[in-house]
Amino acid sequence: MTKDPDQETTGQAGTFNLDDPNLPAAISQAAFSSGDYPYRKAMAGKPYEQELRLLQIELLKVQRWAMDSGQRIAVVFEGRDAAGKGGTIARFTQHLNPRNVKLVALSKPSDAERGQWYFQRYIAHLPTGGEIALFDRSWYNRAGVERVMGFCSERDVAKFHVEVPRFEEMLVRDGILLFKFWLTIGREMQIKRLHARRHDPLKTWKLSPIDLAAPQKWDDYSRAIDDMMLHSHSAIAPWTVIRANDKKRARLEAIRHFLAKLDYTGKDGGIVGKSDSAIVLSGADFTREA
Repeated sequence: MTKDPDQETTGQAGTFNLDDPNLPAAISQAAFSSGDYPYRKAMAGKPYEQELRLLQIELLKVQRWAMDSGQRIAVVFEGRDAAGKGGTIARFTQHLNPRNVKLVALSKPSDAERGQWYFQRYIAHLPTGGEIALFDRSWYNRAGVERVMGFCSERDVAKFHVEVPRFEEMLVRDGILLFKFWLTIGREMQIKRLHARRHDPLKTWKLSPIDLAAPQKWDDYSRAIDDMMLHSHSAIAPWTVIRANDKKRARLEAIRHFLAKLDYTGKDGGIVGKSDSAIVLSGADFTREA
């Protein structure tokens, strides 16, 4: 395999190319605790599966409640590249009735869409009555990847920051229950996961040139994320940030937070429990930490 210099990145082992099949031990060893992750070990598989099953039963109650009441629910999943958005969404939807849940994962805008109001193409995918819509990336592309990769101007970003709180307030005031999750991981964990995808033929489909450039642009993304949180975290449409170095804990906590905020029929508060404050933060607290 010819190494692409554009895929060089930096971790605790210094400069490293993702094309190299051997991940430096220093990066591998630092990955789990990177980004000040509070746990030393990943959650064990058996208790994770047991807890996940119970929470997924609660999700089915939510879906039935939404269908019976005509409630509209929109869940936005954003985060660092390789933070585990897709896997978390998969656990949300795994046992739900596909007729009343939809995954929204839009490709890059067409020429026609680029000529529209920025939010326009997302509006068509908002949920109707009784439906849950889960966005695997969303209108926040403008504040993140588009900004960092130079696909839009700083003027476009400034306009987005002004408009997005108004847009989301309109959705909420019209009755949509809006959830916004940001999954964050440490720098070495991102490198480790991207490296695994780069060299696993079953995972290479997840990668794009933008993903592979993410470690090089870590600091640029950090600044963009802080700016985005400052402008778009609000009382009516708050961000929930989940430290996701451990995928199992992140999936459980995302589902738990979602369930805890809903007053659905048959809710079992003992199963839902409380969020793990060590890895679940509000957008405001996350920005203050940064």
